[in-house]
Amino acid sequence: MLEKTRKFKERYDELTELVMKPEVIADNKEWKKLVKERSGLEELVETRDEYEKVLKNIDDNEKSLQGETDHEMIALFKEEIHDLKKKKEELEEKLQILLLPKDEDDDKDCIIEIRGAAGGEESALFASVLMNMYIRYAERQHWKYEINDISETELGGVKECSFTIRGKDVFSKLKYESGVHRVQRVPETESQGRVHTSTTTVAVLPEAEDVDVEILDKDIKIDTYRSSGAGGQHVNKTESAIRITHFPTGIVVTCQDERSQIKNRERAMSILKSKLYNYYKEQADSEYAQNRKNQVGTGDRSERIRTYNYPQGRITDHRINYSIYNIEPFLDGDMDELITALQTADQQAKLEALTEK
Repeated sequence: MLEKTRKFKERYDELTELVMKPEVIADNKEWKKLVKERSGLEELVETRDEYEKVLKNIDDNEKSLQGETDHEMIALFKEEIHDLKKKKEELEEKLQILLLPKDEDDDKDCIIEIRGAAGGEESALFASVLMNMYIRYAERQHWKYEINDISETELGGVKECSFTIRGKDVFSKLKYESGVHRVQRVPETESQGRVHTSTTTVAVLPEAEDVDVEILDKDIKIDTYRSSGAGGQHVNKTESAIRITHFPTGIVVTCQDERSQIKNRERAMSILKSKLYNYYKEQADSEYAQNRKNQVGTGDRSERIRTYNYPQGRITDHRINYSIYNIEPFLDGDMDELITALQTADQQAKLEALTEK
């Protein structure tokens, strides 16, 4: 394991020296790039250093044990060696996970899109619940969020919405949320207390950086219009809302949350870049495209990644067959247990795939 990780340690040490050089610091763009690369190697190198110390301690204790005659000391050395070997196994497993190929988007911010699917008004009402769930989760993680666009119903539901979440490792945690979410509960619109089933779709896109996508002026059309709320009431009387159409792909983006047309335009362009980044990535990677198709699907009741069962207080993620029974805290943003389980299952699948090669 030390040999496997040696090149990463050498690169980390090289980067540590580079980011301190005046000529590198003077080039802000290059400096940020190198600092980001160094930060990405930090946990692996720290774990490697700890692993190396454990190996040395095992070796030292085994040498001391060979010349020891006192029974109490022999017992102490054996216990210490046992604990150190257990720690060694834990660190080896951690290093294997850290050595797995990383999703290049994991450290990016993300854009979440939620749409009501099967179930009419109840689907829109649950879309509102999911939007609030992700916002509460972001607040718990000390991330920042911005609403990009939202279309509401008369009863307070959400036909569709788009919002951006920014913070540390946002996409690495929220990327597992893409797909169809099914809810089973008695709707507010149901007078006879019957449990209904409806679905809502969630798409999580990595936010593209300026270097990722180039948008030519000739390829887009920008329209302005008045922002409107539920029931067609105008939020304001100026044409501050923005709609951008990208001709080569047919992608359309709207943004109306800001009262400033300039800010809405900036945010709409940012969302368009992210959609194009995702679009071209899918075109280049057919396997990724198929995964996304399987995740998001059509919004039909049978295509689901997760079920929220209100009568039983249960949430089940069908991809890993994992259930938890704390639906109210979960919908209030207490999502860590399930997200950690999804990350662990993903890591385990990647480890198994490497072993099979």
